[in-house]
Amino acid sequence: MMVSSKVGQQLDKKLTFVVGIDLGTQGVRCLICDLKGKIYVEARNDITSSKKEGDRFEQDPEEWWIKTKSCLRNTVGLFIKNGYSPEDICALACDSTSGTILSIGENGQVISPALMYNDSRAKEEAAIINASAQDFYNKMGYQFDPSFALCKVLWIKRHDPELYQKTRFFVHACDFLMGQFTGKVAQSDISNSLKMGFDLLEMKWPDFIETALDLDTRKLPSVYKTGEVVGMVLPSIAGEFGFFPSLPIVAGATDGTAAFFASGARIPGDVSCTLGTTLVVRSISEKLVKDPQGRIYCHRHPEGYWLPGGASNTGGECLKKFFPDGHYETWDQEVMKINLPTSLLVYPLTRTGERLPFASSVAEFFQIGKERNRTELYAACLEGVGYIERYSYSLLEKLGSTPIRRVFSSGSGARSGIWRQIRTNILGKPVHLPATTESAMGACIIAATPLLGSLSRAGAEMVTISDVIEPENKLIALYDEKYHLFVEECQKRGLIPRSEHEI
Repeated sequence: MMVSSKVGQQLDKKLTFVVGIDLGTQGVRCLICDLKGKIYVEARNDITSSKKEGDRFEQDPEEWWIKTKSCLRNTVGLFIKNGYSPEDICALACDSTSGTILSIGENGQVISPALMYNDSRAKEEAAIINASAQDFYNKMGYQFDPSFALCKVLWIKRHDPELYQKTRFFVHACDFLMGQFTGKVAQSDISNSLKMGFDLLEMKWPDFIETALDLDTRKLPSVYKTGEVVGMVLPSIAGEFGFFPSLPIVAGATDGTAAFFASGARIPGDVSCTLGTTLVVRSISEKLVKDPQGRIYCHRHPEGYWLPGGASNTGGECLKKFFPDGHYETWDQEVMKINLPTSLLVYPLTRTGERLPFASSVAEFFQIGKERNRTELYAACLEGVGYIERYSYSLLEKLGSTPIRRVFSSGSGARSGIWRQIRTNILGKPVHLPATTESAMGACIIAATPLLGSLSRAGAEMVTISDVIEPENKLIALYDEKYHLFVEECQKRGLIPRSEHEI
């Protein structure tokens, strides 16, 4: 869908603002920024309807919309207070959690709680799908996890057939928000639809969904490329918020994909690491990357590239467990007083099992060497995450991703100066730090795509790199030696196949 001529007239007047909305697990966040990425106003509203029981996790979609409207109302109110008009907003896009689904009835109403991204009740259904979709796996290179959207739909059909029959459409959380803005309840995007099993090569719902699973693909949404205009704002919404009557609503993405676009990564060879509770890596590749072990799977870039990536079970969580006092800035300062690298090798897992850079249900914390003091152990945990990050990048390249040229870093862990430097020394490459990395900023970049011509250009125009961390030459060789010892130790424990030992 083309951007309307009225929007073009607005651009001619340089009224170039966009809205990005991030619907997360804990709350809703809204940003308004211009096409240079300058944030003018932002607001947040908390989500309180979470229900957790065992492997089940649900939320109330009606609360999502109530809180989204409230958050947007606050954001637009601040925008007006600062002297701007909501009619100057030229596009809007949303992102939300990956794999979260809900049921929409015949009249477009919500008829079920949302099964959240980390609801894992569909274990048996995941096994059924993986047994039925071998050709799809061979083609796309990934298997279905119980948290995936398609597994949840099959669970509903098998365990709540009445709800399945009443459901007109199964949609993702991001789809639901877009539907509230456009009145079109069954429109999705290529990012959210990956975990529903959408064929990103042929851009259609694959046959096995109906033939092998007996699921009606007419209950699944139509799929657009991220950054493509899917409709205009409803007149009632335009009137409520003062938007231009033909404000374009743009197909969004998962929150992780949106954050990736906010990182600054935009061309093949770029890789982004989000270091929060866990370590998440994603790169831009010119070709599809397949991993028989399931550590890596690929989203699709709207410009035809692939976005291979995965997530480790370790990251900042190791500090929360092993250093529960939470005084990380103090610990960081102490690390700056000791000699690095440390004398230790630490794999800082906090629980049994790992997803990346190897897949193992029995992997667990290990430590080689005895720490001299707690500061050295703290530093060794920082180093261990850095070794995992480097191995993950090497794995991406070994599996066929475009060779890594630039590294971008975000997340709470990236705010630690000493951790940034340790990771940079381990990688032996400069690390770029974007000024703003939250998912709502990624949604703004996605919203700007039809206005600037492409997602890559939007990223180039709107992402500001606040700093570039250079490796310390005197430590590169020392950390290279320690990294290879770390890989060898993982190989000795059977965690890394011998065929991958040299990466």
